Amino acid sequence: MGLLTSLLTLPLAPVRGVTWVAQRVLDKAEEEYYDPAPVWRELAELEDRLVRGEIDEETFEHREDQLLDRLDEITAYRTNAP
Repeated sequence: MGLLTSLLTLPLAPVRGVTWVAQRVLDKAEEEYYDPAPVWRELAELEDRLVRGEIDEETFEHREDQLLDRLDEITAYRTNAP
């Protein structure tokens, strides 16, 4: 980038800074949202609750289906992500 270009685009520096920060926040949010570890932990906890008798089989199956769908979503995202 030349000196003239730097001078002409200097007023846009705050915008570029905010854009950069917003992109980092988005990247971190996506990383956390598409992390399978919390889903696996919740599946294990769900099974423990079933074994202890805190929930019935129907509740377990319903929530398990939701969590397995979430894992499918995570897997699809990770295989298609660059």
